[in-house]
Amino acid sequence: MNVTVPIEVIEEKIFLIRGDKVMLDSDLAKLYGVETKVLLQVVKRNIDRFPPDFMFQLTNQELAILRSQFVTSSQWGGRRYPPYAFSEQGVAMLSSVLRSPQAVQVNIEIMRTFVRLRRILASHADLAHKLEALEKKYDIQFRSVFDAIRQLMAPPVKGEKQIGFRVEKE
Repeated sequence: MNVTVPIEVIEEKIFLIRGDKVMLDSDLAKLYGVETKVLLQVVKRNIDRFPPDFMFQLTNQELAILRSQFVTSSQWGGRRYPPYAFSEQGVAMLSSVLRSPQAVQVNIEIMRTFVRLRRILASHADLAHKLEALEKKYDIQFRSVFDAIRQLMAPPVKGEKQIGFRVEKE
């Protein structure tokens, strides 16, 4: 079975919580093609494989903050308890307890996405260090150039209108 999940879909499901990049149990269950309760049952049967740095349950406050970042709050609706979050290591450990062909293929894609994100972050950090070194080296007259470069390096803000002319066909 060859299940491919676009990297963009996986990236949308990775959140930064408690300083770690994590994925939520319900998102993982959908990707693996199982119900959330089935995923959590398997995890609980193998709980010794999931220490707190691999998996943790969100607090109500963390869940409220996460919900406030989305237009619809019903994404995790109907649950009686906050979701569990799995770190990169926790997702890797899931591959040892979920053995369906789909789970294996999806897990490979998720691991590739985590690696890709780590590379992107590392390249941005390297670029920021080089820019800082250049700033120290050159005169204040170039500060506006460096500020413009920093703005270009910043991730785009969703919802901003594009600048430019739009030609309408008659």
